[in-house]
Amino acid sequence: MDKKGNKVRKMINIAVLGYGTVGSGVVEVIHTNHESIAKKARQEINIKYVLDLRDFPGDPIQEKIVHDFEVILKDEEIKIIVEVMGGVNPAYTFVKSALEHGKSVVTSNKELVAKHGSELIALAKEKKLNFLFEASVGGGIPIIRPLNQSLTADEICEITGILNGTTNYILTKMRVDGSDFNEVLKEAQALGYAERNPEADIEGYDTCRKIAILSSLAFGSQVDYEDVYTEGITNITAKDILFADQCGYSIKLFGTSKKVDGKIYIMVAPAMITEENPLYSVNGVYNGIFVKGNVLGDVMFYGSGAGKLPTASAVVSDVVDEVKHIGTNILTTWSSKKLELADIKDSKKRFFVRIKGNCLERIEEIECLFGKVHTIELAEIKEEFAFLTEELSEAEYAKKAEQLSGILNRIRVYR
Repeated sequence: MDKKGNKVRKMINIAVLGYGTVGSGVVEVIHTNHESIAKKARQEINIKYVLDLRDFPGDPIQEKIVHDFEVILKDEEIKIIVEVMGGVNPAYTFVKSALEHGKSVVTSNKELVAKHGSELIALAKEKKLNFLFEASVGGGIPIIRPLNQSLTADEICEITGILNGTTNYILTKMRVDGSDFNEVLKEAQALGYAERNPEADIEGYDTCRKIAILSSLAFGSQVDYEDVYTEGITNITAKDILFADQCGYSIKLFGTSKKVDGKIYIMVAPAMITEENPLYSVNGVYNGIFVKGNVLGDVMFYGSGAGKLPTASAVVSDVVDEVKHIGTNILTTWSSKKLELADIKDSKKRFFVRIKGNCLERIEEIECLFGKVHTIELAEIKEEFAFLTEELSEAEYAKKAEQLSGILNRIRVYR
């Protein structure tokens, strides 16, 4: 109580590592929603330091800027560190040191979590601290906490998601406008949806890290993203989109983790889906995550998967959670034991195949290899057609495809 008898909230000091897009968003969210956040946390949250190599003259944040991490590490008033720098190093060194010095950590860094998540979770548990990372997957979509807490009564059978806003924007624009991949990529870069170097997005690496994190949580053991079969969207053409549209399909980049007959298959690759699939209508920069449990059944998570404020909102939610659990570890089931993954060669799907030639002239050859297929022809595309196979394994498809000349592309078909 103060001298007037008013109840005075306690205050907790935090530090933010990085004042880029997400870091500045964290500062903005805490400033804008200061009162409501304090009520939920039951304490005032004060940003005491912001670590960055740069100075920001004219910005009110300048008075909090420090350039040396040791200043933060040695300050016993700092109870929580927010890491939003990105990349594995020096983020890993800073986060590990923070936990060793008795400070809980919140991060949005998917690379760090995918690479060192199990180790940092174990260290936090040992120190009765917390290492939370809601914003590392899906931006502002709450998915980590539901997997870790709300769905613990279920055995997860499948997680399939559109986990990258850049690739989803590109594929959506290709379908709506009929544009080529490179044309839409340049547009996405101009709008700030794609990085100057878009490799991590368009080659599927970003989605790969995210599905590895979700799989590690869902199945309780370490999934190394290097072990996940990954394809990007660079081979998807306007012609593929046209053929898919003709038969009622949409093409998305999926990260999929699925348990089939006790075996776990994880893959990142373009997928063709019909409007019956719950992810069909997830378009533009939005993300969608489908989860199937053996008790609950099907659950969908949908929202903005990136961006300054949605991601910052998820980060600050984790900060509030850690404030409420000072001195208590929030249990996260993710062991360092490596999860054994099934060989994707054994996984079964239908395949869309685009091929050179005339349909009437080649159908006998194709059906001799693949059995009965559904063919697709477009009047505006000459000397090419497409066909859909029945369900077969990856290995079976590869063996048959080797014997068929003129294949231009193949895309897996999902139910």
